[in-house]
Amino acid sequence: MTLVRPLRRRLFGVSPRDAEFEKRGFWGGKPSAQDALEQVGKTFITGYLHALDESDSPRLTDHLESIDPAYRGFAYEGAAMGLAILDLVAPWTRSRFQSYFMDGPGSPHIYMAHVGYGWAAAKLPVRVARKAAKLDPLLNWLALDGYGFHEGYYHTRRTVEEQRLPRGISGYAARAFDQGLGRSLWFVSSADVERASQLVLSFADQRRADLWAGIALACTYAGQASAEEIDFLIRKAGTYRFHCAQGAAFAAEARQLAGNSLPHTELACRRFCGLSAPEAAAVTVECRPSHLADTPAGPAYETWRSRIRKKLERNQQAYGVAS
Repeated sequence: MTLVRPLRRRLFGVSPRDAEFEKRGFWGGKPSAQDALEQVGKTFITGYLHALDESDSPRLTDHLESIDPAYRGFAYEGAAMGLAILDLVAPWTRSRFQSYFMDGPGSPHIYMAHVGYGWAAAKLPVRVARKAAKLDPLLNWLALDGYGFHEGYYHTRRTVEEQRLPRGISGYAARAFDQGLGRSLWFVSSADVERASQLVLSFADQRRADLWAGIALACTYAGQASAEEIDFLIRKAGTYRFHCAQGAAFAAEARQLAGNSLPHTELACRRFCGLSAPEAAAVTVECRPSHLADTPAGPAYETWRSRIRKKLERNQQAYGVAS
């Protein structure tokens, strides 16, 4: 029997207070940045709760589309989590995540939705990597990214301070996990670039490339950094600066596809990539692999990321970094 609305809320509901940094124990940074990043979390939870309430009703889309475009992608991410949870606990029903959402109103937010799926899997006693493998063969790694963000956001001591990987996460899944963990560091540090850099540099070197990519993606998508602060991140990233550029390009494409590009995305792309946001998004599309088989470099997803890094590095060598 399908779970009725009150029961769904009782079993899976969360409070918007979960997004408050004081409750999370996050670093206190600039009040304006903290307010904005808390709003990101609250908007995510709003989308999630709407999905629990409305499931595959057209009213869900109406709710999501009514949200400020600056935050709308986070609402779609939360809604994807809600629909995925309902699918995972009732696998005998029609797929809400794929059949309703991904093949319908969620398609412009396909990247955010796959991240939201990872949140859902993190909340349930399932093997995230195994469930993610059933998703889009290129984008399924974003579910592991979502898992990494969830763990950094909700289990900061274990995942950030003690730097432990969850059981069963190894190989490329660990790298995708770290990309999401890196995104969470932007929130854990309250967009304080010195604190965020210190957190990345506290990890073993072999994990830093993916953490830097995640931080730059969050900085570009969620904002809250000035040009000078972004330049500080680039200097601290050092040899991993083009991992930052790749993360920024991913963020630009996610906003471009959803039609919610913002000035802070343009600023970050100019600094990280030396390109405008539409140009950075175009690089992401251009480098997308057509064949999804594994290569010696890893999964097609990593081939994609590697191509973006190389393309952006060649561009900056040829033309210099735009200011």
